Amino acid sequence: MTADGTAHVIWNDGSGDSHAVSKDKGVTWLQKPRISGQGGSSHLAVGPDKEVAVRMTPSSASGGKFDAGVDLIAVSTDAGVTWKNHPAPGHRDWNSSPGNGPPRWVEPLAWDAQAALYSFWADGKALWLGQSVDQGEKWTSWQLTSGDEDCFYPYLVTRGLGELGVRWFSGRRETLQADVAVIDIQKGIAPKKAESAPFRVDWWQDGPTSEAPLVRCTGGEYVALTFLKSDGLSQIGWAGDGQPDREYPRTASRILVVEAGGALIP
Repeated sequence: MTADGTAHVIWNDGSGDSHAVSKDKGVTWLQKPRISGQGGSSHLAVGPDKEVAVRMTPSSASGGKFDAGVDLIAVSTDAGVTWKNHPAPGHRDWNSSPGNGPPRWVEPLAWDAQAALYSFWADGKALWLGQSVDQGEKWTSWQLTSGDEDCFYPYLVTRGLGELGVRWFSGRRETLQADVAVIDIQKGIAPKKAESAPFRVDWWQDGPTSEAPLVRCTGGEYVALTFLKSDGLSQIGWAGDGQPDREYPRTASRILVVEAGGALIP
């Protein structure tokens, strides 16, 4: 919801990115012109005033369509009345065939309290953070990490001025793990990152054959983060016992707390 009380929602159906607004807290909605006639609606972020940013990617999962070359960030500074498209920072390999290449779903965006816009993405084994202080016109990017495994399914939240919480997965099956970090970043200054110890995701799916054992998986594309009122992050994720007859594993939360020295502890 933007500062003028307007709530925004986006979606895609194979014909681009649709947009609707509500000025009465969701009681009624007014559908606006499409933001784009191509691509998928990957992520929506609302800024401290009337800023709105929408990440548009080539893949429209709900529409079963792939629009090559659509790798954009649409930005509005008037609560969604008008939009301007900008190329997304960085590089990504997009594949029109599901299951080929690194997993991709949401490409998260977030605004901080002074309307700096952030993009967080994975490029193979590397994670990147981009910051724009001019509504997406120009970007400064930093490589946050690079390891031995592919990184995927990044997630991003912000609080205050230049305070970010990020999460991602890396590895596959028995090497699968989730990572969380907090980042402190100011205008034009390289980000400082404090990372938690990796943890395992307790969710399983069927193996490649009916006789094969269950294999560890993410249980979805998201492990949501939120900043606590105290100095910490709350992360909500899935947990299960790995038994094949356990159809609905329990949900569990994992709390990550920032120590005085800046390190994260689970």
